[in-house]
Amino acid sequence: MTAASRAGEHTVVDTTAGPVRGLWRGDSAAFLGIPFAEPPFGERRFLEPQPRGAWSGVRDAVSYGPTPQRRPLAAITTIPEPSIPGEDILNLNVFTPCPSADGELRPVLFYLHGGGYVAGSPASPWYDGASFNRDGVVVVTVAYRLGFEGFGWLPDAPVNRGVLDWLLALRWVRDNIAQFGGDPRRVTLAGQSAGGGSVLTLLTTERARGLFSRAISLSGAPSDLHLADAQQTSHEVAARLGVPASRSGFSSVPETALIAAQGGGFRPLKQPTADQLIEVMRGMAGGRLMGPVVDGSLLRWSVAEGVRAGAGSDIPLLIGATRDEFSALAHRFRHLFDGCDAVRLLDRLGVPPAVARRFAGSLPGRHPAEVAGQWLSDMVIRRRVVDLVDLRNPGAATWVYDFAWRSAVSGLAEHCLDVPFVFGLLDDPEVVRVAGPAVPQQLADLVHRAFVRFIHGDDPGWPPYASSRSVMVFDTASAVVDGGYASARTLPAR
Repeated sequence: MTAASRAGEHTVVDTTAGPVRGLWRGDSAAFLGIPFAEPPFGERRFLEPQPRGAWSGVRDAVSYGPTPQRRPLAAITTIPEPSIPGEDILNLNVFTPCPSADGELRPVLFYLHGGGYVAGSPASPWYDGASFNRDGVVVVTVAYRLGFEGFGWLPDAPVNRGVLDWLLALRWVRDNIAQFGGDPRRVTLAGQSAGGGSVLTLLTTERARGLFSRAISLSGAPSDLHLADAQQTSHEVAARLGVPASRSGFSSVPETALIAAQGGGFRPLKQPTADQLIEVMRGMAGGRLMGPVVDGSLLRWSVAEGVRAGAGSDIPLLIGATRDEFSALAHRFRHLFDGCDAVRLLDRLGVPPAVARRFAGSLPGRHPAEVAGQWLSDMVIRRRVVDLVDLRNPGAATWVYDFAWRSAVSGLAEHCLDVPFVFGLLDDPEVVRVAGPAVPQQLADLVHRAFVRFIHGDDPGWPPYASSRSVMVFDTASAVVDGGYASARTLPAR
């Protein structure tokens, strides 16, 4: 039977909880919304996730399941991120070229979405695994609890519930993915933004050992919240809600009220003053209020501390960022800083004088708004990449990229722009909205092929970082450079 002739037909695969019915879509099949845990509501709210119990009969897995995201990060997000109602939110999606345990087992890409740990959706069309399936890779995309539900501190509940969700989903893959044609011994853990930070957290987490063999971090932003800060945030949210800072107190609060009280998300800036814009940028550079917490138990150290101690050094790592990450915020309102001195602007952003002079000097001739935008991009993401690759054991297999191709729409290599290149989805209408209609196919093929090579166990196509400080710059004319991330390197380690 040809791929075209079986498109739309059902296919059934057994899991440890019971059989699931997926759908052929040409040369690969999709199994959507498979629950890996019991719904974390009612008596299970704010507790460690429990493996899903067995169901009777064959469960349909032909449409995406409910999402933990109830409210997107913004009215319009770069990556389309649908919210789907329902309580059965701890589910995952499997895209496979061969839904069978017979024959050759293929490498697996286990993908965690971004969204600042408070938003994001595994049901995004940008995470469809069809292109990876054509290259012999099984793809799993995963939902996990967000915001306070996933990461808020409570004295009588596990604090890192979202991390526990990741770990349970990884164990589900270990126990089930062979039935879908995937190799549980060859799992590449990957994610972007908060998802990339999640990868780095798991890379240094003891309980994740043995659950994945490779790691990819795209624009990774680890949370690394201090326990005292998480406790303070919880007391502040409890005060807003008028409840005790305890599991029983928060369990009495409807989900919608808790989301409203926890904050997060972005309010659109229509006509800000320069001072208002600077305040927003300083807030973004200052860190998060929700995310994985260094609790001394499940997460016993920050990502940087773990990497410095050698955690995860046996795991090959592909890591990088986009060139302009969050620069769009300053670029959009560049007129506010016409005629401004770049060093003086950095001073208003809270940058120490010597650092401000050094940073501005690394970007000669740039408009002050461009310098401020690059500072924000480097502070939030790019300096962290430099820190981690330089802290990592010199013998660890590490490859670094810098995605520098600029969108025809924004004129920037902005946050999230690399995702459709990685997933090979440039014909998606929403990609055209973000990137423009004339994306260079040669670049798209190069990026996707590099990730496929890495997932299959090879190098991505350029030398490892430790041996030569090599960085692959993805652009219209891609090239390997020495070191890279020049402006980020002028900032203090984070």
